[in-house]
Amino acid sequence: MAEREITSFEEFWPYYVGEHKKKATRMLHFAGTTAAIGCVAGAIVFRKRWLLAVAPIAGYGPAWVSHFFIEGNKPATFKYPLWSLQADFVMWWKTIKGEMQAEVDKVIAAEEARAAEEREERERQTSIGSEAVN
Repeated sequence: MAEREITSFEEFWPYYVGEHKKKATRMLHFAGTTAAIGCVAGAIVFRKRWLLAVAPIAGYGPAWVSHFFIEGNKPATFKYPLWSLQADFVMWWKTIKGEMQAEVDKVIAAEEARAAEEREERERQTSIGSEAVN
């Protein structure tokens, strides 16, 4: 089944959350985003331009490591770079506010409901097929 194209941030957010189900992944993202913010702030406050070059490495390094070695998926940055950056900051803020786990739980519940519906539909199709044979 082909993946459908995402056309808005509202559609992207549940996809993004689903790619960050493991808390360790989210914590490495949080650390990376915080480090990147620190680099940008340091560049401004201390007038050290080189910190601007370090910011993407500090931000994306831990995030990508978490995707490849903890979550076991590809970073959303590769397909949706701007929405991914926006979502990183949304996730960072929701983590600070203690709301991010609820977002993950909501996405997991929706995925489980969708899987149950698909199972029921397959079972219905199978029973219709077997009735037609009899």
